[in-house]
Order: sequence, then C-alpha cells, then structure tokens
Amino acid sequence: MCGRFTQQLSWAELHRLANLIGQPRNLAPRYNISPTTSIEVIRVAGDANELVPMRWGLVPYWWKKSLKEVPSTFNARAERVAEGPMWRSAFKSRRCVIPALGFYEWTGPKSARIPHYFSAPDGRPLSFVGLWDNWRSPEGEDILSATIIVGQANEWMSAYHDREPVILDWHDATAWMRGDNPASLLRPPPEDMLREWIVSTRVNKSGVGDDDPRLIEAA
Repeated sequence: MCGRFTQQLSWAELHRLANLIGQPRNLAPRYNISPTTSIEVIRVAGDANELVPMRWGLVPYWWKKSLKEVPSTFNARAERVAEGPMWRSAFKSRRCVIPALGFYEWTGPKSARIPHYFSAPDGRPLSFVGLWDNWRSPEGEDILSATIIVGQANEWMSAYHDREPVILDWHDATAWMRGDNPASLLRPPPEDMLREWIVSTRVNKSGVGDDDPRLIEAA
C-alpha cells in the first residue's frame, strides 16, 4: 500500500514535467505525509494542468454522511477503480497525478517495524496515479480530496510489500488524465524505477517530522 510519502517539490520542476498553469508558489517540503492531511495534486485545467491542494483520502461527491464517517480511502486498489462505488465516477472523469519524491513501507513484526524509503534512482519526482473528487459538506464547504491508486507489486518490490503505488513515466501523465484507455496504464512500474534504504523509526509515528529532512536519511 502507500500510507506515508514525501513531497519535496519545486514549482519550476513540476511546471516543466506537467505543463502547469497558474501562479507559481513556494511549496513547503514535507517528509512524513499521513492520510487526511493536505497534499499537492495535479489535475486537468483546460488545455494544461494545475497544482491544487487536496485532502489525502477521497470523499466521493455523493457521500451523505459526515467527514468523520468516511472509510479509509487514501489508497484505491487498481483492480477496483473502474467498478468500485467509491471510485468509479472519479475514474471516468476525475483522474489526477500526485507528485512525490518518495514513499515509505515497513517490514518486520508489528512490535519492531522497520521503515524503508523508496525514491527514484536519479532523485527526480515520481508520478503516482490517482483520482480526485469534490464533496460538499452538510455545512456547505467544498472539500477537494484525492486517493493514490495501488496495484500488485513488481518482483523487486514484493520483497517489501505485495502492493505498491502505480507510478508512471511523466510522459504518460497526460494519457492517464485525459486518455480514453486509462486502465491500460494501471500496471506495476519497471523494477529499476525505484531505489530503497532503511530510515529512522521516528517516521513510524504519523505527524512527526513532517518538516525534518533527516527522516529520509539512511539509518
């Protein structure tokens, strides 16, 4: 799965990779992003794309209960997005890309979980595929939200977890967000797309060290 990730991004690099429009803004680096917090999401905007803050954990537009009653929706299984009631409407027309510098997974027993950090070998941003939606709360507040799609792990990743984020080459981001056959892109990434190292167990606790770059240093 993908329950924690990092976004140390620059507007200039994302503009180059994703054809962004809108006013450039400073993006605070984050090193321990957890579900229900705000994340940066790229979505279609006319002939280009825009970078928008959204809640991590999708709330479908038709949700009738309170925000607290939304189930765990920070990840969506690739094999369910086309038909699952939480995802299918967004899959048809509200696909997005979630840029990241890396993500965490854990190995070992529950009493001694070991965190591993995964990132691109050349250090450039990763392109997670996702879905977004716009929900209006009973109080009349519009809440934008998103989920990261996860699929079966490739052989290399399966040593750490049986699932991983669906990661595209940036050249395929437009086909994911705008194309007529997005399901064809829901495949495991190449085995040479990621590198891995063990990091501090401080990352095990959500909400700790979100602004601390030492979290991704090798332990």
